[in-house]
Amino acid sequence: VAQFVYIVTSERCRETWRGFSVQAFSGLWSFFKLSAASAVMLCLETWYFQILVLLAGLLENPELALDSLSICMTISGWVFMISVGFNAAISVRVSNELGAGNPKSAAFSVIIVNIYSLITCVILAIVILACRDVLSYAFTEGKEVSDAVSDLCPLLAVTLVLNGIQPVLSGVAVGCGWQTFVAKVNVGCYYIIGIPLGALFG
Repeated sequence: VAQFVYIVTSERCRETWRGFSVQAFSGLWSFFKLSAASAVMLCLETWYFQILVLLAGLLENPELALDSLSICMTISGWVFMISVGFNAAISVRVSNELGAGNPKSAAFSVIIVNIYSLITCVILAIVILACRDVLSYAFTEGKEVSDAVSDLCPLLAVTLVLNGIQPVLSGVAVGCGWQTFVAKVNVGCYYIIGIPLGALFG
């Protein structure tokens, strides 16, 4: 509602939107196909983490496994939000640059955003490793859980670094209109490789 009010009343949007029109329905099917592929892409990613939680519940000491995993996943989720911000920014930037016929600018933007995201996540991974013995006390007072989280921290740090790149590249793919391709890659990486490996190592 606030965005609608802004668009209707803002001087900046006077030439951008001139009111409701039947043209809003043109290209709706192709827009729906892109949106559906994006939804599948994001759902597959989110469901993957939920499946990991279910797998952790099947381990020998499920209470400890779930406690430590939930702390690590919460921290990973917080850091992941930074990369999701970069994802949205690069998606818009790449689509705008490609639409304007500037592929070199799009490629340069991809490099810069990946570097920013990677540096940010490497710094945060170092902080996580440095604080590994006290990290869990922000969530719990249990020594056993703290030790388990400390043991998981190296894996968490690697995950943070990899998650610094993956969402950015997904944003690039979305900006290029490759949502269907990314959805297929997610199926392969998460469900054909990731979950079976998780079950095997578990």
